[in-house]
Amino acid sequence: MTFEGLFVFGVLFVTMLLFVTEWLRMDLVAILALLVLILSRVLSLEEALAGFSDPVVLMIAGLFVVGGGLHQTGMAHAIGQLLTRISGTDEVSLILVTMTAVALLSGLMSSSGATAVLIPVVVSLAWRARVSPSKLLMPMALGSLIGGLLTLIGTPPNLVISNQLVSQGLPPLSFFALTPIGIFALLLGMGFIVLVGRRFLPDSPSGGGSYAVEESDLSLDDLATAYRLPKDLFQMRVRSSSPLVGATLVSADLRQRYNVNVLEVQRWPQREGAPGPARMVTPDTVLQMNDILHIQGDAEAVTRMARDERMGILPREGNDGPLISRELGMVELLLPPRSRLIGRTLQETQFRDRYQVTVLSVRRYGEPLTENTATTRLRFGDTLLVLGTWDRIRTLQREHRNFVVVGQPREMLDAQHTPRRAWTAGLIMIGMLALMSLSILPPVVAVLLAACAMVLADCLSMEQAYEAMNWQSIVLLAGMLPMATALQNTGGMAFIADALTTSLGQHGPLAVMAGVFTLTAVFSQFISNTATTVLMAPIAYYVARSLNVAPQPMLVAVALAASTAFATPVSTLSGTLVMAPGGYRFGDYVKVGGLLQVLMLFGCLIIVPLFFPF
Repeated sequence: MTFEGLFVFGVLFVTMLLFVTEWLRMDLVAILALLVLILSRVLSLEEALAGFSDPVVLMIAGLFVVGGGLHQTGMAHAIGQLLTRISGTDEVSLILVTMTAVALLSGLMSSSGATAVLIPVVVSLAWRARVSPSKLLMPMALGSLIGGLLTLIGTPPNLVISNQLVSQGLPPLSFFALTPIGIFALLLGMGFIVLVGRRFLPDSPSGGGSYAVEESDLSLDDLATAYRLPKDLFQMRVRSSSPLVGATLVSADLRQRYNVNVLEVQRWPQREGAPGPARMVTPDTVLQMNDILHIQGDAEAVTRMARDERMGILPREGNDGPLISRELGMVELLLPPRSRLIGRTLQETQFRDRYQVTVLSVRRYGEPLTENTATTRLRFGDTLLVLGTWDRIRTLQREHRNFVVVGQPREMLDAQHTPRRAWTAGLIMIGMLALMSLSILPPVVAVLLAACAMVLADCLSMEQAYEAMNWQSIVLLAGMLPMATALQNTGGMAFIADALTTSLGQHGPLAVMAGVFTLTAVFSQFISNTATTVLMAPIAYYVARSLNVAPQPMLVAVALAASTAFATPVSTLSGTLVMAPGGYRFGDYVKVGGLLQVLMLFGCLIIVPLFFPF
């Protein structure tokens, strides 16, 4: 091992350590590692920047846009509902249909996107069938990960191993090359869950949270009821003698002092005629004399505020109107384990100022918090009910690290989904699949063409297309690809391959495949499965070459291991998404996901050599 090789291993070790501890963002770590390799002259500038022009990076970026088009138009939601309608009320049939539905959807879009789309549908099915949602949500998350193996575009690891073959002068994997492996893995997963796994799943009647409604979709009223929000709004006038005149909402600090939410304001300067239209407030909104504020809060708190701030409470004709106006909406946000909001208060993070939305309530362990949400330290798994304009709420969907939008009421879906656009998005997806499966165009060209068609057909705007892209994943992949080149140039790949073949090679290629699978599975529990595949794919190739066997089975084993990492709730976003609504604990993932991954190892040794011989 040369000094350069040891240096690259040191950089890789520090990179992995930063990935696991998350002291820095993963995409930033990848760029820093890239800069170190450039400055140390391990890689040339051309080699270091090659990842940003790699076809697999462009394909993944295009697929984010295509998946965003399916989501924005409602086609993904319609597919999920159509597939789940055929289920009965038996627990086993619900599990089978749910896993099949999410797997098929995951073959066309990201696994986390498919999971988020189907959570409310699946929980609604569970409650109507009088089955605990916890019996369905984890199987659904497992199905979403396995479903990525059904097509070449189902998950980034598939594209990475195909690109590894191309880089070595071998033919790429065809669009449906992994489909038999995916079908076998899905059947194996469903069999395990039905026969063994569901017995380890908790029977949590409180699971489902705010999704536990009798309708097929959430509504604004469902969210308000789940968070126990008062159904009545108060209208308060700012009198000329009020100390609030001339103050901004952030300086008035009404939320902290009275635990009330100011939702909208109506200007009424001269008190002549009707007041102006209601408008969404921001932290910088300046309160003026005679302004009418729409307040949400307890009657006692509102009365105390009216007395202290010298405000008038206006009478309302009935209190049966909607909680909010047509311009405003509500959604739920789930805090994943890596969120920077965890351990901090909304006040500390300046949440309202940053996102221009109002947090109405916070749920923890399925129950709304009674204390002041502005000063409550947030925890992993908390769900926040936020209110804001529909445009502001849509911008929240671009956040993938700090929170995930999981509860979208049908009012929001109806506002952005139209049947015409949904069918257009579906036809574009079918056209892309046809071009790729029939090899009419190179895969990257077909994907980019479909992405452009989504925008031109008004399935989503350019702004929404950029928002649909998970830039962290794209930069992470582009930054980590040159790491494999550095390992190859310095002999690091050969060193790891020799270690695997020396220790396991005497027992045959199946034993080496088991080692490759296990190593990939362990890494995938702690870092991105895409980053793991980028590192393991070249190693698997060199292992196969040192054994004088075909590289395809080793590479497919890497993809299979990376797509079945589910032993912890933080290994995949799909696992994180179902934790709160399913009422799961960390041990549930270890028992169910860990056992399934061991089963997948033995399944890999059986099925992969049949379709990809050594």
